[in-house]
Amino acid sequence: MSTVPPRARDGKRLPSVSVTSRSGGKVAVMATRRPVILIDLPPHHRRSFLDDELVSRLAAVGEVRDLDREWSGPDLRLAADAVVTGWASKRLPDRLADADRLRLVAHTGGTVRFLVPRRLIDAGVTVTQTSSAMAPAVAELCLVQTITLLRRLPAIGERMRQRDWSGAIAIPPGRSLQGMHVGVIGASRVGRAYIAAVRALGGVVSVYDPYLADADARRMGVKRAGLGELLAGCPVVALHAPVTEATRGMLDARRLATIADDGILINTARSALIDTAALVAELRSGRLSAALDVFDVEPLAQDDPLWSLPNVLLTPHRGAATAQTSTAMGEMAVTEIERFFRGEPPIAPVSASIYDTIA
Repeated sequence: MSTVPPRARDGKRLPSVSVTSRSGGKVAVMATRRPVILIDLPPHHRRSFLDDELVSRLAAVGEVRDLDREWSGPDLRLAADAVVTGWASKRLPDRLADADRLRLVAHTGGTVRFLVPRRLIDAGVTVTQTSSAMAPAVAELCLVQTITLLRRLPAIGERMRQRDWSGAIAIPPGRSLQGMHVGVIGASRVGRAYIAAVRALGGVVSVYDPYLADADARRMGVKRAGLGELLAGCPVVALHAPVTEATRGMLDARRLATIADDGILINTARSALIDTAALVAELRSGRLSAALDVFDVEPLAQDDPLWSLPNVLLTPHRGAATAQTSTAMGEMAVTEIERFFRGEPPIAPVSASIYDTIA
């Protein structure tokens, strides 16, 4: 039998492929057919993440197809060799049948728990994600929110829109990030990017993260702290932790009450980290202010009390929503697919060991 790889449509030879079998071992497979790469993104996300150049790169690897978003019956994604997914993708089935071909899920996002059952990873499906491409933009929004609230810009802006110069002047002076004690809950990729930005502007950072090693904390220039110590000692608290059994509802009424008066809470991570009713009560009292990009129910209900609170800065879950970030996430997903079918290890794999802790 000939060992010469077949040719793609553009005339280039297709390489042999090394993939992970369901038993966990590496299996070399001669590329006797082109892999099928299925794009499971709604049209507006597809345009944002995958420009013509990136689609051409995918087409050099395999046959690119778009998923029919209205499909019913058997999950068509299981018949593809690789699938590009996003926030709007439906959850994959728990099990693979012997005839299913799916070997790679390249997710354009962070957490995959809503999308990929752990059983598929255990069965040998490679899963990758692009949170490292998202981190700079989310951290940037966090920094903007922090400074905006420290400088009391929402209240000042409202007075200025009312042409009330003297009223704007009468608002108490804001605070600078220089020398400010900032508490970061979760040294995730976004958390670390935010820490670097805050420290660059003179902020003093404490971090609560049970998984953060002392050596890493020293390299980052931060102080490790217990949760209670952090909340009591930091007028600014930013959340960058994943939702796990240990972190769900971690900021309840008791914990929120320990934040100093005139404190600021920033949450671009997950709403489930906070007891929302307790937070609303604190905000209504005027004791705290907050910037929120994530909510228990999205879109935010029209009658939600958060809309009317003047000390809350709201954004509609847009932390990573920049043109550059979308392109970077798409490029990373395409690179993961190229590497996989060249038999190279993934850049950002989601293994079973980090499945529950990845943000």
